[in-house]
Amino acid sequence: MKRIEVVIPSNKLNFVVTAMEEFGATGITIIESKGRGKGTRPSLRSSRGTSVQVAEYNILTTVLSIVEDSKVEQIVNAILDVASTGSSSDGKIFISAVDKVIDIQTKKSEY
Repeated sequence: MKRIEVVIPSNKLNFVVTAMEEFGATGITIIESKGRGKGTRPSLRSSRGTSVQVAEYNILTTVLSIVEDSKVEQIVNAILDVASTGSSSDGKIFISAVDKVIDIQTKKSEY
């Protein structure tokens, strides 16, 4: 099993979740997050509107899912198809191995 973690701009959330579900991701966790990287940060106006400052962080969304190894490539390609614009602020996809999963309700383990 693999953990797919996708960090994207919030406006891409519906597209990414739909793409992931179409290719077999059944459990999805969504986390509102902040971060900064190569992408440009938004400009913010002061309360009176007289000055403009650059935000310290971008508002992002992190999408997590645990999927079977056989579905990883299809899901990643689907995410890339809907989220990639060629901009440095498109986000990142992280894929990592999951050694063990324990269902809290049933106390059963999966390896």
